[in-house]
Amino acid sequence: MNYSRRTMLQSASCGFGYLALQGLCAQTSHAESAANSPDAELKRGLAQQAPSLKATAKRVIFLCMSGGPAQLDTFDYKPQVGKKKHPGSVFRFRRHGDCGMPISELLPETARHADKLCVVNGMHADTGIHAQSFLQLHTGERLRKRPSLGAWINYGLGTENQNLPGFISLNTSKSSIYSSAFLPSIYNGTPIGVNGENMSAATINNVASNHLPGSSKRRQLDFVQSMNRRHLDRRPGDDKLESVIQSMELGYRMQASAPDLLDLSGETQATLDAYRVGKKLSIGTCRPTDFGRQCLLARRFAEAGVRFIEVNHGGWDQHKNHRRDLAANCETIDAPIAALLEDLQQRGLLEDTLLVWGGEFGRPGLTPDDGKDETGHNANGFTFWLAGGGMKRGHVHGRTDELGRRAVDGKVHFRDLHATILHALGLPANDLTFWHQGRDHRLTGPDGGQVVKGLFV
Repeated sequence: MNYSRRTMLQSASCGFGYLALQGLCAQTSHAESAANSPDAELKRGLAQQAPSLKATAKRVIFLCMSGGPAQLDTFDYKPQVGKKKHPGSVFRFRRHGDCGMPISELLPETARHADKLCVVNGMHADTGIHAQSFLQLHTGERLRKRPSLGAWINYGLGTENQNLPGFISLNTSKSSIYSSAFLPSIYNGTPIGVNGENMSAATINNVASNHLPGSSKRRQLDFVQSMNRRHLDRRPGDDKLESVIQSMELGYRMQASAPDLLDLSGETQATLDAYRVGKKLSIGTCRPTDFGRQCLLARRFAEAGVRFIEVNHGGWDQHKNHRRDLAANCETIDAPIAALLEDLQQRGLLEDTLLVWGGEFGRPGLTPDDGKDETGHNANGFTFWLAGGGMKRGHVHGRTDELGRRAVDGKVHFRDLHATILHALGLPANDLTFWHQGRDHRLTGPDGGQVVKGLFV
């Protein structure tokens, strides 16, 4: 019975028959039965939820720099002091904006928006191991599989647009960063562009379909769904089956909106140029990810009501050729991020869109003129920045010691960053929980996170 049903779903020519879109789920169409179910809360799907606290942001764009950006040569200026040269910044910095924020010469376009940035120089994490710290950044845990930040936000707030997923991850490589883990799979993220896939060709699989008129596709889906629901009636509480039913419904609705959002042909040439769409730099650790296209897609998804969008750029693991590779990575992200900030501002979206930039940790500084060009890992002190969404503008929070080795003031752990993001969205940082294996779990872990109120206006 199970095998024949699965075979039919996979072979049905509906174009959305057996979508592997368990994160693309909407409000259940069985409102009455869901309301009477003991699992009613879990079956609410991605229906938009009102925040329980006063929110300063409605959505998040996370600009994830995988590999560990070198904070001392980007946003955390460490000039030489004393007679003997020591590890510090090896690129020139200038003060920018009315706030006088010091920003590296490697980021001239981003520097034009210094008065929009809230720089956090007191970040710290628990480990300098890439995989573990990257997982902690996304899920709050270093080793165990846990729901990602975007999944928790989806669970807490749902999506603003019932025809689109609530959580999208662009140019992604690890499923752990968009996984819903033990949360119902309806809160899973939707990847677009996986493992270096050409972003200009990347899409949401199995959505486009022109082989049948809309009325015929609707009848075909209704027939398949009627069998799914009868199957579910005999298996109450089957979250996976419930998710398939909901994902198929959303897949049907997405056919009218998702392809258009991925199509940039309607954007002006000036916009494409500002974002540097199609420009790909491949030098050393810097990879040709078409970062500009990702940023423009992020704006389009944010404008359409997607709750959480992650934009990914890898290649920041610069153990050798630090100066060359860092310059290439900064050149890749600089203009697109500046264009995104300006575009959001002009469209009135920056006020309620929270941008977050950073990676899993930072790097030790170089000693000028010592002939070496190598760096390692530093989880004890590094930099993130935030913009929009109620954050202070032109503000620097926290600091590292004079060598940039560790955070000494205004320290912010990943737990605190997560708590702050949730708070900005109107979600109670330490009270957003889910019962699993005999106890409540939360993004901020057993220790909880502190909302960094000094970052808010």
